[in-house]
Amino acid sequence: MKPLIRLHRFWQDDNQTLDNCTVFDLGGCPIFTAIGLERGWRNNMSNVSCIPIGEYDVELEYSNKFGKNLWEIKGVPGRAECKFHSANHWFQLNGCVALGNKLADINNDNYRDVLNSGKTMRGFHDALDGFTRARLIITGERGIF
Repeated sequence: MKPLIRLHRFWQDDNQTLDNCTVFDLGGCPIFTAIGLERGWRNNMSNVSCIPIGEYDVELEYSNKFGKNLWEIKGVPGRAECKFHSANHWFQLNGCVALGNKLADINNDNYRDVLNSGKTMRGFHDALDGFTRARLIITGERGIF
């Protein structure tokens, strides 16, 4: 069995997508929650679009770019290297997902940024400790891709 990660999108435009992220244990109990940040929907184009709504396998793998183990989202159509990693702004993401614990416009660009991403990502990894595989389900409000 694998733990479940659920991203539910609640806001989106061409640049930015905001999600609720919940990790569930093997018994289906929520053990971690955070705010997810992705790029906006741009027809699943590599490096500039959020990940399409759907179900995916997620695997813990070493990232040479980041120099540590990260959770990578597998099977995204036409895409590779989609990961969960720390970031504060939508433009710091190239098709990946960042997690934080609060929203604020920290750079005055009229977009809500996630705060405490590094600490929140450590909590995400702690919630999945002992596993190397998980299942990801991405859903969205009506009209959100």
